[in-house]
Amino acid sequence: MKVLIDQDKCVGAGQCVLASPDVFDQRDEDGVVVLLTENPAAELYEEVREAARICPALAIELDEA
Repeated sequence: MKVLIDQDKCVGAGQCVLASPDVFDQRDEDGVVVLLTENPAAELYEEVREAARICPALAIELDEA
């Protein structure tokens, strides 16, 4: 799995951080998402999928090929 984020779409809701704190963080100054790891470990896949699913701005894209 490869995680892609679009910081321009991000609205700083923080749902991704709550769902998967090992993969996502937020910038202190504006709350925009920060990707901690582009290729998360397999045991994190489900929480990363959940983060993408609940993102209100659809700023997270997953490449599972």
